[in-house]
Amino acid sequence: MSAVGFAGVGKAFGGNAALAGIDLDIAAGSFVALIGTSGSGKTTLLKTINRLVVPDSGTVSVDGVDVASVDAVALRRGIGTVFQNVGLFPHMDVAANIASVPRLLGWSRAKAAARVIELLDLVDLPADVAARLPAELSGGQRQRVGVARALAAGPRLMLLDEPFGALDPTTRDALATRYRDLHGRLGLTSIMVTHDVQEALLLADRIVVLRAGRIVADATPAALMAGAGDAGVAAMIAVPRDQAARLAEMARG
Repeated sequence: MSAVGFAGVGKAFGGNAALAGIDLDIAAGSFVALIGTSGSGKTTLLKTINRLVVPDSGTVSVDGVDVASVDAVALRRGIGTVFQNVGLFPHMDVAANIASVPRLLGWSRAKAAARVIELLDLVDLPADVAARLPAELSGGQRQRVGVARALAAGPRLMLLDEPFGALDPTTRDALATRYRDLHGRLGLTSIMVTHDVQEALLLADRIVVLRAGRIVADATPAALMAGAGDAGVAAMIAVPRDQAARLAEMARG
C-alpha cells in the first residue's frame, strides 16, 4: 500500500525548476531518505506532502487522497513533522508543547497529560522534564521533545527535515538510533531529508537521490553501496565508505 505518492510533481521558484516531474511512491511502513546536494529539491519535495509548498503541476497524495483536496491545517495536524531547529514554543513548558496538537484536536486535559508522560518515556526523557521550559533543556533534549510532540496525536506518517543536524555527533547518533527504533516499534512511515549520506545509509530502508529537481537514483542502501546509480551518485556514496576506510587504517596504526 502506498502511503505517499507523487505523480508528475513540478515546482519552480523565480523561473528555476526546483522539482521537474517527480514520480515516486512510498510504501506504508518504509523509512525513506531523500539526499542530494544543496538545491537538489529534497526539502521542496518533502514540503509538498504537508502543503508547505504547493506544486505548480502534478499531484501529491497521502493514503490515496490528493493533499490539494484536504484542508491544509487538518492535513498538517495528521502528519508528524520534525525540523532541525525544533520550533518549540519558548513560552510554554515541555508538557504544553507536546500536548499542543492533541489539545487542538479536542483531547481532554487528562488524556493529553497521560500522553505527555507516555511520550517522554518513549523518547527516553525523565517525567520531570515536563515542567521545564525549552530554554532549560540541552539541544538533544529539545530535539527529543520535538520528536515527542510530532508523535503526540499518533500520526502514521512522519516528515523529518535534517532532524539531527544541529546536534553533536554522540547525541546525534544516539537520537537517530532511538528514532529508528521508534519507527519500527510504532509502525511509522518516515521520510527524512538529510545532507549526511552516512546517516541515510545507516537509517533508511530506501534512499532517493535528487539532482536538479530530478530523481537520479532510488535504491536500497546495499544497492547504492554496490554501485547503483550514475557516477555522481557513486561519488556521493563513496564519501562515507572512504572515511570509514581511513578510520580503519588509523586504528590499525
